[in-house]
Amino acid sequence: GLDRRTRSMLNLAMLSALGRAHELKLHIRGALTNGVSKEEIREVLIQSAVYAGIPAGVEAFRCAKEVFAELDKQ
Repeated sequence: GLDRRTRSMLNLAMLSALGRAHELKLHIRGALTNGVSKEEIREVLIQSAVYAGIPAGVEAFRCAKEVFAELDKQ
């Protein structure tokens, strides 16, 4: 099957495309735990925005920015 990193990146793409902000934030944290870098998360969200639309991408980046800021405070 797919490794955790790959699964995490796929989940981020799907949740951003679906506009599921709350779930996306949880999965961003999980992706970082599974070894996905912040830069890789940004790349996934860029690809999602290209295919799911700019509004979905803007919301996904807002979620990522919030999660990154929360983690940087810790």
